[in-house]
Amino acid sequence: MISIMSSQIASLFLEASARPFDSGATLFRTGDPVTHMFLVRLGSAALVRTLPSGDQAYLKRATDNEVLAEASAYAETYHCDCLALTQCTIAAMPRAAFRNALRSNVDLAEEWAAHLARAVQATRMRSEIRSLRTVSDRLDAWLAECGPMPEKGQWQSVARELSVSPEALYRELARRRP
Repeated sequence: MISIMSSQIASLFLEASARPFDSGATLFRTGDPVTHMFLVRLGSAALVRTLPSGDQAYLKRATDNEVLAEASAYAETYHCDCLALTQCTIAAMPRAAFRNALRSNVDLAEEWAAHLARAVQATRMRSEIRSLRTVSDRLDAWLAECGPMPEKGQWQSVARELSVSPEALYRELARRRP
């Protein structure tokens, strides 16, 4: 949903340490102290909040060259979990270094502000999609905003983004097959 990360912001992570994560691995948990900023170099990860019902709501899905948990630049602790959706490589740089880079480069700070504005817009769009009444309407809106469905093995993550059960999404997809 968010346009590709600016090369100026992504370039901050060129020297950052990177490590692989297996699909399903947890990068951080709700309440963990924020010490680093993260960029998905390859693969995909999601910010996830577990609801009182035990269901999971996907707050954001990040893919290649996207920053994870942008708000953590200004928070003391994480407000959600972060899970690897696929095998992925995540670059990490100290939060203090990230913030120092923003303070020392006005153009970079402007790029970051523009990125955060786009993130707010995307979050509002996800909220609007989730407010739609039917699975069909939610899927139509998601497809219009996010583009084609991922591979079959990733459909559960779309269901979570839509806040519908995987079974409801599968039924809707089956209904749409020619």
